[in-house]
Amino acid sequence: MGDFPLPPGRLVLFPRETPTDTGMSRSEIHRYQDPLDAIWITAAAKMGVTILRSAETYASSDGAGHLRLSDPAGMDADDCLAQMILHELCHSLVQGSQSFGWVDWGLDNEGTRDTALEHACLRLQAALLAPLGLRRTLAPTTDFRPFYDGLPDDPFEERAPDERESIVRARAAYARRNQRPWRGHLDTALKATARILFETRQALGDNCSPDSLLSTVAPPVECNSVGLPAHPDKTRRCKGCAWARLDERAEGNLHCKQAENAPIEPESRACERFEETFDCLSCGACCREAYDTVEVADDDPAKKIHLALLVERSGGYDMKRSGPSCICLRGGVSLKPTIPAISGGTARADEGLRNPPLIMPGNAPFTCSIYETRPQTCRDFTIFSEHCLSARRTVGLSR
Repeated sequence: MGDFPLPPGRLVLFPRETPTDTGMSRSEIHRYQDPLDAIWITAAAKMGVTILRSAETYASSDGAGHLRLSDPAGMDADDCLAQMILHELCHSLVQGSQSFGWVDWGLDNEGTRDTALEHACLRLQAALLAPLGLRRTLAPTTDFRPFYDGLPDDPFEERAPDERESIVRARAAYARRNQRPWRGHLDTALKATARILFETRQALGDNCSPDSLLSTVAPPVECNSVGLPAHPDKTRRCKGCAWARLDERAEGNLHCKQAENAPIEPESRACERFEETFDCLSCGACCREAYDTVEVADDDPAKKIHLALLVERSGGYDMKRSGPSCICLRGGVSLKPTIPAISGGTARADEGLRNPPLIMPGNAPFTCSIYETRPQTCRDFTIFSEHCLSARRTVGLSR
């Protein structure tokens, strides 16, 4: 059987005459299409990916805008097209936008080179599905399923140091979902899927077979006081979160930087983005791949003191870079850049060399070799600011 495309929207067939018992005939002008199939085929198309069904492969992208997935005959009983498309899009999120131009998203499917990337994909998939009550319903059906099933309630929770890489990569991918080409399309497909499955499960009631995937559909996670999905640990409180800050306009009141500075009560249940208070020594995001430059003004004292560390640009100076970081940053563990394992596709292999995250925290703290005489740009960058939060998300340290 060859490949055949499934275009989004209504599927129209050529009419054919169908005899009936009365000797009359009717014309077939439409064909039934599964609603979830239509939702995810359309979402993929809006991201520049055409879905093809094939008997020759289970899942493979060609790096030229085509994603081939198994035809129905090659799928297991717990497979569905919606989950398969979502899983592949999670791979693209972990790998970065350039991976749309790489064969198989740039992954090595034959060896263990990319195990951390596979784990990151599964953590991301769980994080996207859990708030909608679909974590079990649209779980992956690959050989990595035991890893997925073993994830904690918070799939970004670090239980051992060897999990850090996949967690950092998964959180960076989670933040990337709000960038092109995923922005809006992924969220729309997820919410539409949740509505359909939840309403279907409700309609079936006690008639839902226990061996049906529909029996695993759960209600959406309740939201906390600022409208964000509540943290799975019910003991977490907003007052212990790094992003609950004192409101400068009303002394003693807290507001949430995760929810447009909405006021919060200290004892309110924390949201899924809860984060323990951190310091710059454990982060370093603003000095590394979250930003690609540190500007130094012509009249900045740092120019005179550290001229050898600067590079002249049009209209001023920048700090030199050492790989993805400011030349003055110390600490951290370098991650292997995302580069394709298989040649082919439309994107250059080196397009992933600057795709965050490229560094993660290690045993040694992040420090600045010229901290006391650092440029004004660095002094103006304050911890717990909106820019700080954005930087941490980019490098995979905040959800």
